[in-house]
Amino acid sequence: MILDCAIIGGGPAGLTAGLYTTRGGLENVTMFERGMPGGQITQSSEIENYPGVTGEITGMELMIPWPAQCQKFGLKHDMVEVTRVTKEDNIFKIYKADDTISEAYSVIIGTGSSPRRAGFVGEDQYFGRGVSTCATCDGFFYKGKEVAVVGGGDTALEEALYLAKICKKVYLIHRRDSFRASPNTVARVKRTENIELILNAIPQEVYGDNMGVNGLKVTMQDGEIRDIVVPGVFTFVGNNVNNQTLIQEDGSFLCNMTKSGEVIVDISMKTSIAGLFATGDMRIAAPKQVVSAAGDGAVAALQAIAYVDELLNA
Repeated sequence: MILDCAIIGGGPAGLTAGLYTTRGGLENVTMFERGMPGGQITQSSEIENYPGVTGEITGMELMIPWPAQCQKFGLKHDMVEVTRVTKEDNIFKIYKADDTISEAYSVIIGTGSSPRRAGFVGEDQYFGRGVSTCATCDGFFYKGKEVAVVGGGDTALEEALYLAKICKKVYLIHRRDSFRASPNTVARVKRTENIELILNAIPQEVYGDNMGVNGLKVTMQDGEIRDIVVPGVFTFVGNNVNNQTLIQEDGSFLCNMTKSGEVIVDISMKTSIAGLFATGDMRIAAPKQVVSAAGDGAVAALQAIAYVDELLNA
């Protein structure tokens, strides 16, 4: 059976696309997500800027109701990794890690992004053994201890605030003297007594032993090397686009991309390939906010409904 729409990725964009396509009349819609739906936002310790949500709520708590709402209208979830998407004539082929292939008239892709490595010595060696990109996942292990956070954006500061609630002290390390985070978040960080700002500083090396991390060395603006003795280092320095599913056998991409690997779309989330729509963090000029990703999913879904209707009734 050929799917009306295949949705690749189960974050806010993919789930919203699933809700709108099924509720909008497409009968055969499957979302391909190798893990539990929810996306990267489920790792966030606090959400305070999603419309209609007040009080303290985690990313996981925000996303818990979304899959059930989508499935109510008929969205199916195939828990498998998609390795590649191709198009032949008017049919998309969805190649999966279990060596099966699905076919679809339209595809909405929202595979998001993954945390970028900061690039200091020892980061890979100690990743998972003291170096982490998820405060809500690993912060508990450092309860009552001192930790370091590397980064200067909203995520870095929000996670520093989260860690400050359970850790004795948080060293917030940023390579500039000002932050890219929202003014409200910056103000909260500066008011938090157990967060020490280490600005104009560049992480050089994380070191440790067989048990894990023992500390982080950073280079200060004057060239001084400061040794920060901590058992845990959390890095939040941006994300890389997850565009692997669009790579073809010859190494080219299925649709037009930017040099940095983002999918080029118009205001309707249309790519250069008819019937293929890109949403969320992976598309060009993405705001990288949950509400924006959800909006992308809704727009792409409405366009996919119109595309499939025209294709099948031409």
